[in-house]
Order: sequence, then structure tokens, then C-alpha cells
Amino acid sequence: MSDHAAASGAVQLTFDGHSIHAAAGVSLLQAWLQAGYPLTENVGCMGQGACGACRVLVRRRGERLAGTALACEMLVEDGMQVSFVDHFPARRVHAYDLRALTDSWTALDQIDAVFPEARHCRHCSGCDRACPKGIEVQRMVNLAAAGQANAAAALFDHCVLCNLCVAACPEHIDPAHLGQFVRRMSASLTLRPSDLITRLREIEAGLQPIDFDAPGANPPAQDPGSHRSPS
Repeated sequence: MSDHAAASGAVQLTFDGHSIHAAAGVSLLQAWLQAGYPLTENVGCMGQGACGACRVLVRRRGERLAGTALACEMLVEDGMQVSFVDHFPARRVHAYDLRALTDSWTALDQIDAVFPEARHCRHCSGCDRACPKGIEVQRMVNLAAAGQANAAAALFDHCVLCNLCVAACPEHIDPAHLGQFVRRMSASLTLRPSDLITRLREIEAGLQPIDFDAPGANPPAQDPGSHRSPS
């Protein structure tokens, strides 16, 4: 860190190959934005799309291995090395009809039919280590494979579909998509979650507006060789 940066209370980090000075206490996402680099329109906390898009690999000073995080939650530290993780889809489409998820007697059969790979879990805990929300991903997979859809769904209330567990799974189970499936199955068999109903009513009443003019929401067109941003 430079003497000027230290005196001003700033930290220095490397972010996608760019040396950035940021004020202590800001998030990685704020540091990227304040450094003048554009954000794509699907950064959820900017009101422009799905949460979980700002996934990053982070290596702290003095650490040998990198870990995973969300750039909106991780605070800057001096000497950090950070890289955005590009979007990656599941290896295959898991097709199902929500209208068919109506009989709890067949829950295990339906989970086996849509996610047969769930039974192949190696119990390596790679998905748990990758999850930036601290979700018991492996336990969810094992509960789902046993047909305990409600118990599995309850573990995934805080999933933001960042797909980091999908990248970490050596058996290509696609845990985030399995978690979404059991949540949908559980909701189709019970009352809808009260927080979901409240949020939908807020949106309908105009209390959750989307700001299409938010900073970074409409970045200028980039040349192919310009800075990479989260997607």
C-alpha cells in the first residue's frame, strides 16, 4: 500500500487485474463502481435483475487458496486479489411441470425423475464451502434424495442462485437448481411463503420500484477488449 493510501485510510486491492484504491468499510461491488468501472444490468442489488450475479473469487493477503463470495457482501481488505466469476449455466435442463407437483405421496419419485443425479452425492462438502450464504447445501441434497422435500426446501430459503455450488459439484448435481425445485414443490403443496406474498403486494402497490437510471444500470457500449464486468 502507498503512504498516501495508508494516510487516507484507503486499502489497495487487485480486482480483475486492475489495481484499485478503496475506502475501508466499502463492499467489493462498491469499490469496483467507485473506481469507475461499469456494471452490467443484471446486478440484483442495483435493482436491475437477479441477486447472486456478483459472485467473485477472493484471495486474502497471506492465504494460499481463494474462496468464493458475493461482491455486494464482502468488504474490501488490503492486499485482496479478486476476480468476478462469469455466468455458467447448469449442464442440462431440468424440465418439470409445476402443475404436476401436487401429490406428496409421489415426492420422492418426482425428485428422482427430475434430479436422478442427487443420489450420486460424494459427500465432499465442496458445495458447502462454495456457498457464500452459509447454506447447508450438501444436507439439502441428501434430504431431497431421501424424498424429504419440505425439510430440504427449508434449508434453501436464503439461496440467491449464484450457482457457485453448481460449479463446485464434481457429480454435476446442480444443487442450486435442485434447491429451487424442492422449494417450488413445497410451495405447490402448502400455503405460499408469507414474505413472498408481502413482497408481491409491495411490488403491485409500487413500493418496490426498479430504478432503471440507477448508477451503473446503463453502462456505455464496451469494446471487445475492454474491462470485464459481472454477469
